Amino acid sequence: MKLKLQFIIAAFIALVVYVPVAHGQANLTFSGGSGTPLATTLTRSVTCTITNYDCDYDSGFTPYFNFDEVGNPKDDDHHEKTLYIWAGDQERVRPDFLAVIDFNERSHNYGRVLRTVPIPPPGNVGNEPHHCHLSADKNILACGGLLSLLKGQNSIFFFDVSNARHPKFLFSTRASESSITDDFLPLPEGGFLVTQMGSATGGAPGRLVEFDRFLNLIAEYPANPPTDGFNPHGISADFRRNLMVTSDFLNPVTTLNVWPGDVELRGSLRFWNLEKRKITRTVFLPEALGSMDVKLIPGDPHGRAVTANMFSGLFYTVDPTDGSVVQSFNGEDIVPHVDGLPVPGGMVQLLAMPKSGDRLISASFMAGQIVMLDISDRNAFVQQAIVNLGVGAGPHEIDLTEDDSRLVVTDYFLNQDDFGKIHFEGDHKVHVIQVTPDTLTLDTRFKLDFNTAFKHPARPHGIAMK
Repeated sequence: MKLKLQFIIAAFIALVVYVPVAHGQANLTFSGGSGTPLATTLTRSVTCTITNYDCDYDSGFTPYFNFDEVGNPKDDDHHEKTLYIWAGDQERVRPDFLAVIDFNERSHNYGRVLRTVPIPPPGNVGNEPHHCHLSADKNILACGGLLSLLKGQNSIFFFDVSNARHPKFLFSTRASESSITDDFLPLPEGGFLVTQMGSATGGAPGRLVEFDRFLNLIAEYPANPPTDGFNPHGISADFRRNLMVTSDFLNPVTTLNVWPGDVELRGSLRFWNLEKRKITRTVFLPEALGSMDVKLIPGDPHGRAVTANMFSGLFYTVDPTDGSVVQSFNGEDIVPHVDGLPVPGGMVQLLAMPKSGDRLISASFMAGQIVMLDISDRNAFVQQAIVNLGVGAGPHEIDLTEDDSRLVVTDYFLNQDDFGKIHFEGDHKVHVIQVTPDTLTLDTRFKLDFNTAFKHPARPHGIAMK
């Protein structure tokens, strides 16, 4: 009886704390694009009603006794407890949004959507949400709209996430000389460097855009960009070495139906003097078949980088000191091998590099595989572990937690629907994989499907964790 009474009292206290917090967020009204109100009501089950987009979350209230006074998990350890997914409506008629998800492994609501933060009009629909990244102090989340240019909309979006589970949209902006926003590199002093894969009209050359710690756009680099296929997509930096590298992927405008002919793929890395924001060396890979991503190897004495060509499945180690290129792995050698795919290596896409510098994780979109490579020998990588999500899953974006113990995966790349040549949909699921130096293990407790989590199917892409 005593234990039962204690539980009732604890549950009552939890409700007293929880409900005022929820009600404190209620009755928020904004003007939607059609003049109808956008109202958000937070109760025991979080419900958001958005202009032309209704989404309900009823996880069933489960008392959880480790929250602070504003509803965030107490920082009793340093593991990330909140996951952000930057996503868009599959039909491209409802607002693009940020989904806030319980990422606390100790929570009964682990893997549940807590709320969404839709971006307000104007320019809030059809941006094709792409990558995102937290600032160095983890209080600002920057997100990109890959195809905002097609609708004449801003392509860079900022959220205040200082209150982790209650993000607030700040503002959006665009660059004047570039577009096709892709990846974000947080700067130690605050602000970001952003890869803009296209010119102001979506072609070549692209630029690297800088935002200062006040989120002012201060420059686009280089002032006189290369004319040999500068379309930066991936970005990686070692601030202690004053070294940065970007990877050229493709010419964006050539992916559209209005452009005759095939897509123009790139295959090159640009090494930069980070402090001067100046390209010091360009290295062309043996084939121009889509070098989507690049990672500098932590602690490598030469400052070497790893990249892979999406349409060849070949991995390369590139040395910035002499420009040498070594083929270090072939995606066709991944075991188990998936037969019958039209792209060699199963279409290798984004990369994740643990801080140890002796492992590399990559996603293979068509094969539905997440593979870990042992890269201790920089010239000859060896498969270490694999998770098979299944053909049709379509893993693309992958991100490691700060301690490299968990990997988040989103199953969606890009579908240009009826206006373009790129049609790589995926199954819209989000996965978590447990990571050790020797193993990859799918976390079966975490189940999140963006086809069914909302009233309308959505395409999950960008990932950030806090």
